[in-house]
Amino acid sequence: MRVVLLNNDFRVYWKGRLGYFHQFLTSKGIDLHAIELFGKGSPYQFDTYNNKESWWTCLFPENSSDELSKKNIERTLFGALDNADPDVIIAPSIVFFAGALGLRWAKKNKKKFIMFDDAKPSHLKRNMIVQWVKDMITSAVDGLWLPSKDYDAEYSSLYKHDIYFFHGYNCVDNDLFKNLGVNSLDHKRVICVARIVPIKNLRNLLRAWKQVEQSDQQYELNIVGDGPQLGSLQQLAQKLKLKRVVFTGAVDNHNLPGYFHRSDAFILPSLSESWGLVVNEAMAAGLPVLLSSRINAGKYLLHEDINGFGFDPTATREISAAILKYIRLKADKKREMADNSLSIINTMSYQHMGNELVKALHNIAVKRYKKPGFLSSILVNLWRGRYNTAFWDKL
Repeated sequence: MRVVLLNNDFRVYWKGRLGYFHQFLTSKGIDLHAIELFGKGSPYQFDTYNNKESWWTCLFPENSSDELSKKNIERTLFGALDNADPDVIIAPSIVFFAGALGLRWAKKNKKKFIMFDDAKPSHLKRNMIVQWVKDMITSAVDGLWLPSKDYDAEYSSLYKHDIYFFHGYNCVDNDLFKNLGVNSLDHKRVICVARIVPIKNLRNLLRAWKQVEQSDQQYELNIVGDGPQLGSLQQLAQKLKLKRVVFTGAVDNHNLPGYFHRSDAFILPSLSESWGLVVNEAMAAGLPVLLSSRINAGKYLLHEDINGFGFDPTATREISAAILKYIRLKADKKREMADNSLSIINTMSYQHMGNELVKALHNIAVKRYKKPGFLSSILVNLWRGRYNTAFWDKL
């Protein structure tokens, strides 16, 4: 079986996944090729395209999507897929170029198509007509790869279309974050790792931390990350007269585990997260987590009072209450929460991800070609996708 894993770009978390997939699928007799469209224009601009693997190619390494015509993108991608001639294409949501064009090629050539998606329709600002169009196009896919089972209900309109649902792609290399020593959880430090952009809600975190400092004189808040709001957040911290807030700035990925290991708990107050992979990283590092109720990862990974606490990110008193609730726990309870985080995140490992994918590939491979319906076929051949990530930084 030959599989093409296709995406607009493979940055940050995808690099590790691709390496694992290639090794794992090869061991199962499956030939994997990776194709990414654009070398520039990623919201993770700090992570540049630098791949040297022969099985992994970038079609436009010097371009972003807005520098190219849709016709050029389609023609070049179709040529690459013609050469690869995969039995199965795995690609993102059809809202993106890679998903829309990958599905079109698959249907044209009577191949199988798996779509991965970590967005919940109920969390997106789509009108009913736009959502209907997306559902009609998506109904043509053969498999739907979601982060966790709690996503299934969001795609219930697709149940009748003979789509194979499976889970677990939103994971990180847990081993990279494991603490080989013992975290005593007595560093008196809460860590937040995030891009410094509005949707991360860090202004409310600072206001909540003011309340924490009024009740606790020992714990420090360490904010790790960079972004356009960094200067204004530093000014707000000064205005609030915060004494125990440290802005670390950007940290290389290979140094990030050390920051987790020198902390006692992780907090993320985002107003929205399609998933929030930094939660996986913090838990793999053995940290209890304090999470906004609007983080999708928290719906599956946060077990209230078991490995952390949740809060309403719009209410600073709830944020500060969750922090203080953790701070005031006895040491053995904090240790228990840390151990629980490790146990829970082990259910979202690379190995689990690989096993689920192989099972899905074998199930989908034996099915007959799925011909799209009349309306679905028209929409598949009209829609080319886009690459709009502006909503990643703000609501």
